[in-house]
Amino acid sequence: MLTRRIVGTGTVAVVVATTGVVLVGLNVGAASSDARPAAAKAQPVAAKPRPLAGKVIVIDPGHNGLNYKYPKVINRKVPAGPKKKACDTTGTATSSGYAEHAFTFDMAQRLAKILRAQGATVRLTRPNNRGVGPCINERAAIANRLRAHAAISIHADGAPSSRRGFHVILPGYVKGYTGPIVKPSKRLGYDVRAAFRKVQPYANYVGGDGLDVRTDLGGLNMSKVPKVFIECGNMRNRTDASRLKSAAWRQKAAQRLAVGLGVYLRR
Repeated sequence: MLTRRIVGTGTVAVVVATTGVVLVGLNVGAASSDARPAAAKAQPVAAKPRPLAGKVIVIDPGHNGLNYKYPKVINRKVPAGPKKKACDTTGTATSSGYAEHAFTFDMAQRLAKILRAQGATVRLTRPNNRGVGPCINERAAIANRLRAHAAISIHADGAPSSRRGFHVILPGYVKGYTGPIVKPSKRLGYDVRAAFRKVQPYANYVGGDGLDVRTDLGGLNMSKVPKVFIECGNMRNRTDASRLKSAAWRQKAAQRLAVGLGVYLRR
């Protein structure tokens, strides 16, 4: 009778007989790879939550990089509600030359990335910072055509240097234009304000408690979807300018805008 001793637990076993002869063969009795403990097997990766799936958001980065080169284009009058206004403007800048159009486009890109990761369909009103316009009425029309659930126009202010802070601009009632969007835009504005307050104080030179209501902005008057503007800070103020120029702060600010939009869209 052969006495066997199994050496190893792989697919090949070494059998040592009492006679001293070493026999090598398939280790039928050894544990196979399929018999690994359950904990060692690959676990399915949980799908990331997509709380904004099905939502359409339009982000409008104010101004554009080459507006200053084409004054005839941006100064022409376009529909802006009851009255016509200039197609666009060049925007402002910090004392060191950091332009509003560059700030707004960077913020829009950061915000879009966050929102897309949450499942939203996001469209920017301009694809880069090397063009002209589009005009204020077209910026609104982009969101209207997409039937966006929400739209936000990102800006930075050029107020007196002693003043600072952010404010959200809500559409006021303009007969024949903003009636359907006043209430939902107000809710959107309140949610954005509450979220952004975590990274910036309320403006101390306009509106009240971080809110302002206007009836003269074509981007709001021509909108058929809930929409607000946000002036993220005063580029002429030293403290605000240092924040607006900081990539780390812009990322935090974009995250807070995403929180505000998310709260509104998940109601």
